[in-house]
Amino acid sequence: MTFENKTIVVTGASAGIGKGLALALAQQGANLVLAARSQAALEETAALCAKQGGRAISVLTDVTQPEACEQLIEKAIAAFGQIDCLVNNAGITMLSRFDQVTDLAVFEQVMQVNYLGAVYCTHYALPYLKRSRGLLVAISSLCGKTAVPTRTGYVASKHAMQGFFDTLRIELQGSGVDVLVVSPGFVATDIRDRALAGNGQSLGQSPRNEDQGTMSIENCVRQIVTAMETRKRDHIMTLKGKVIPWAKLIAPGLVDRLAAYATRTTQH
Repeated sequence: MTFENKTIVVTGASAGIGKGLALALAQQGANLVLAARSQAALEETAALCAKQGGRAISVLTDVTQPEACEQLIEKAIAAFGQIDCLVNNAGITMLSRFDQVTDLAVFEQVMQVNYLGAVYCTHYALPYLKRSRGLLVAISSLCGKTAVPTRTGYVASKHAMQGFFDTLRIELQGSGVDVLVVSPGFVATDIRDRALAGNGQSLGQSPRNEDQGTMSIENCVRQIVTAMETRKRDHIMTLKGKVIPWAKLIAPGLVDRLAAYATRTTQH
């Protein structure tokens, strides 16, 4: 798959992986439809995309609202006449032991953004992706493959995302639409700074040592673009991530202990 003159919708495009991916695709001459909740940040990303050689529009979008997702897709069609790829990247996280959660609404919020937001956008984009024999991309996480302590809500949302797109891939066989699920590990974004605590409030600072075991946005984006170009079905970014599914079959208790240990040792 090449991206010149292809129309690509990217949610969560105002910062982090979404912004980096938009810029990389713009360099290849893509038409970008950028969605997020910050108009100013979106417009900045759109301007940078234009400087990189792409065409871009920004669409203020709250993916937890089905009507907003429908409007996003309608504006993409109005601007460019087609959709060749949808990248479901919008996401938030939570960091708290479950027995320390005091506001259960945090689970609903994380599920709405990470899972239902992807469902809504996919629902409205799918008819156009079928016409273009396009590509659906889900930016998931290694948390969609295995359990990680202190992230119950986030892990659940990414497992839901993984299950949804795996099932959709089967349903779409013969349609020409491919489904790619991407599973990064820790990436150098501010998502953990903005993580929700057990009381529903933003932490404001990552609880882990970000100098250890963190992938650069540039490396992450390069891998995503390559996986999109080859229309892979699944891309796991780290060696640990590739080993874990097999290890869980052989020694699930050991994987649990290693996850608990890794969580303790990466905290400040």
